[in-house]
Amino acid sequence: MKELNLYKIFRSGFRFLLRIFYKYEVVGSHHLPTTGPVILCANHISNWDPMSLGGAVERQVCYMAKAELFDIPVVSYLVKEFGAFPVKRGGGDRAAIRATMQILDEGKVFGIFPEGSRSKTGEVGEGKSGVALFALKSDAAVVPVAIIGPYRLFRKVKVVVGKPLDLSPWKTEKPTGETMKQVTDFIMDEIRRMIVEHK
Repeated sequence: MKELNLYKIFRSGFRFLLRIFYKYEVVGSHHLPTTGPVILCANHISNWDPMSLGGAVERQVCYMAKAELFDIPVVSYLVKEFGAFPVKRGGGDRAAIRATMQILDEGKVFGIFPEGSRSKTGEVGEGKSGVALFALKSDAAVVPVAIIGPYRLFRKVKVVVGKPLDLSPWKTEKPTGETMKQVTDFIMDEIRRMIVEHK
């Protein structure tokens, strides 16, 4: 999907709001590859996270969004313009998996929060193995991102973009449940390390 002016306008607007209300700071955005498929993997602490993640990089970030949003006319139009695609909650959605792989095959950036839901404590939870499936079945660069909050008015929120991870030790194997768990844990451990380092 071609990056549209509407996406750029809203990204600039969200950056402006985040900087005013949350002293938004981005570190390491230069680590994002300028071309080719990328999976941005971030921890999830707030509904603001997709905006914080999208605002941290210059390339358009595509996300999964709950299918119900696509039933609301105006909202549906906007989320599609922003590069989102529907996912049905409560189980493996093959259409969403295919859509994700297509995005990566086309050399785009896919943003994902491997925990699947927001952390109620602010601590990084256990990741779900879907992120490992996408990482191992594609040629995408896997880039960890630490979102350091909490989101409190006029307090700093920092987004740290890490270096692409080396998943070559697992790339030689046919993905198994155990392999995907190891990859997922590796990604989440790196996000935890970045949070500790940059707090």
